[in-house]
Amino acid sequence: MSTNMDIKSLILDKIKEQKQVKSSQIVKETGFSRTYVNRIFQSLRDEGRIILVGKANRAMYVLADKKSLEHAKSQILDFKEIFINKNLSEDDVLKRIKEESGVFLNLKNNISEILNFTFLEMVNNAIDHSGSKEVGVVFQKEKDIITFTVFDTGIGIFNSIKNKFNLADNLSAIQFLLKGKQTTMPESHTGQGIFFSSKMADAFVIISSGKKIRFFNTNDLNDVFIENVKDDPGTQIHFIISLNSNRSEQEVFEKFTDKDTFEFSKTHILIKLYEISKNPLSRSEARRVMIGLNNFKDIVLDFKDVESVGQGFADEIFRVWQNNHPDIKISYINAVENVEFMIKRAQ
Repeated sequence: MSTNMDIKSLILDKIKEQKQVKSSQIVKETGFSRTYVNRIFQSLRDEGRIILVGKANRAMYVLADKKSLEHAKSQILDFKEIFINKNLSEDDVLKRIKEESGVFLNLKNNISEILNFTFLEMVNNAIDHSGSKEVGVVFQKEKDIITFTVFDTGIGIFNSIKNKFNLADNLSAIQFLLKGKQTTMPESHTGQGIFFSSKMADAFVIISSGKKIRFFNTNDLNDVFIENVKDDPGTQIHFIISLNSNRSEQEVFEKFTDKDTFEFSKTHILIKLYEISKNPLSRSEARRVMIGLNNFKDIVLDFKDVESVGQGFADEIFRVWQNNHPDIKISYINAVENVEFMIKRAQ
C-alpha cells in the first residue's frame, strides 16, 4: 500500500464486505501507524463517505447511509458517560446517547416518548438541583426491558427539599416530594418531573440521603416502598420499563390533569407512608398529609394497608381541612371497614 487512495479503497472495500471496520484492523493489515491510518479515516469522514459510530474500543466506521448506520448502532445497546456539570444541557446528553448507541432504535412510539420525557426531566433535575460537579448517566437496552440511571454526588434530593422547606427530617421531605408540585426552584421548575416519571415507569427508584424509595406500576405490583440504606453522597435515579409496555405519556398525564384546562390538578396520596407506627393515625399526622395539597383541585387519599385511623386524623382532614377548602374535592379508596367508619363519622 503506497498511496492514500489505495488505503481508502481498502477501507471502503472492507466496510462493504463486513458492514463495518475498525481502525486497528487497517493498521494491522497495512503496517502503517495508527496516526496515519486515522488520518485517512478522517479524510473519508470529511468527504462524507463514512461515519464513526461508538467510541474508544467500540468505535467502528460504517458507510454513510441510514441502513449501515442503524445496523452498526443496533450492536451498541448501552451508553455510559460522566458529564461535567458546567453549561450542561439535558438535550445534548440525550442527543449523544441517540448518536452513539442503538438504545432508542426500533422502540415502540409510546416507550420512546416516555423515555424522552423522563430522562430529560431526571437529567435536568441533576443539573439544576444537585450542586454536583458531575452528572453520570447509564442507558441500557436488554431483551425485554430498557433502563436508565442518572446519578450525581451533590447535596442529595431529600436533603435539598428538607433544607429548602425547613422540614423535620428526610422522611418528611419524601412525603413532601411525592405529592407533586413541590420544587426548590419554583421560578424554573414545576415540581412535576419525579411525580410523573415515577408513574410512567414499571419500576422507579430514588436513592439519596440514607433513604431508598421504590415505585412499582405493574399488574403484579402497584405500590411504593421506603427503606433505609447507606447514606452515600448525592442522588441515584433508576428507571425501568418493559419494551412491550402499552403505558403512554398521555395516559399518565390525563390521570392527574384537568380535562378542560390541562392543569396538573390531581394527586394521589398513599396514607401508609405517613404512619409513624401501627397506632391509629393522629391529628398531627393528618396535618402532615395535607401540607401543600391546597395547590390541587382533586385529592385521592389511598388507605391501602392502613388498618385504622384515629378520630382526630379523620376529623382533621374530612371536616376541618375540607371546610377550610370547600372548592377542593377529597375522595378516598382502599379503606377497610374501621377506616371508612371514622371517615364517614367525620364527614
